[in-house]
This record gives sequence, structure tokens and C-alpha cells, in this order.
Amino acid sequence: MELNRLLLLTSFLLHMEEGHANPTRLVCDNRLIQKYIGEAKDMEKRAGQCQALPTLSCPTVLPLVDFSLQQWKSKSNETKRREILCDLALLVGAVAEAQGQVTQECGARQLSQLYRHANSFLLLLQTFSWEAGPWEPGCSTHSVEHTHVTSIFLTYRQLVQGKLRFFFHDLAKDLCKQGQGGGRDPQCRAR
Repeated sequence: MELNRLLLLTSFLLHMEEGHANPTRLVCDNRLIQKYIGEAKDMEKRAGQCQALPTLSCPTVLPLVDFSLQQWKSKSNETKRREILCDLALLVGAVAEAQGQVTQECGARQLSQLYRHANSFLLLLQTFSWEAGPWEPGCSTHSVEHTHVTSIFLTYRQLVQGKLRFFFHDLAKDLCKQGQGGGRDPQCRAR
């Protein structure tokens, strides 16, 4: 199991452009999170174009990923990280369940890609550590059951576009001061 996690993390880091294989770089270079938001949108679109996606016979449990920006801002980075980890863990589990039910080639291919992306973020965020050290399972996240495969892709896109993007933005305030990250968007350096 640990070897699989290491391989997935390595794959995620290698997936990034050369020179971006660094968690700080992901946080400090806004173009990377924008790239992952674009990929999430593309996966959702391609899944929606798959013909005859079945309704899942066993509903999957998905995290409710919408949030209040005001409440979000009041949380510590560690609390935000743990909340996102719980959402990602639940999402990865839902994708795995759906993979066992979708045999149609297009849907199965999209679910496989989604699983890799979501699990990579999960592994990456597990390597970040602040106040309380590494993440340990034991989540109490708000969730809802869905029987439509497209709901899984929608949830992932909303998570990347919402909590993850804002989380990386918040981290950038601390990690990317005075050029420490080295990969800040060039427009930001001119200010």
C-alpha cells in the first residue's frame, strides 16, 4: 500500500512541468492550480459526453464541498488542509466505487483519470505538515449520496476550483513572500 502511495505521489510530481516538482512551487505558481482547474473542467466535460453512462446501482457518497468564504478565512491552514483531505478521501473512495460499476469504456477511462488526479492531490496534501503533523484518517465531513457518475466529476471540479484554489492562495501568502517560492506568476512580480 505504501509503495502505491509513493508511486502515485511520484507520478503526480512528474506530471507537473519540469521545474515545478515541488509542493511550494505548486502553491506559489498560480498557473499550476489554474491548469488543474482546467483539467477538472475538461474531465467533467468529457464524462458528460460519454454516451449511455449508467446510473449507479449502489450510490456513491460524495463530500459536500461548497463553503462560506467568510468561514473559510477564519480557519487555520491546518484545519483547511484536514477538511480538504477528508473531502478528497471521500471523493477518491466514491470514484473507486463507481469504477467497479461502470464498464462502459468512455466512462471507465474518465473515472480512471479522475481517480489518479484526486488521489494525487490527496497524497500531496498528506505530505504537507504544519501544527499537528501528518494527516490521519478519521473524518467527519458532510456528505450526500449520488447515483449519477457526472456528479462525481462535478464535485471534483468544485473542490479544485473552490477549497483547493483558496487554500493554495492562503498558503502562498506565507510561503511565497519575497520570492521564496521562485515561481510566482510573472505578473505578480511586477507589483
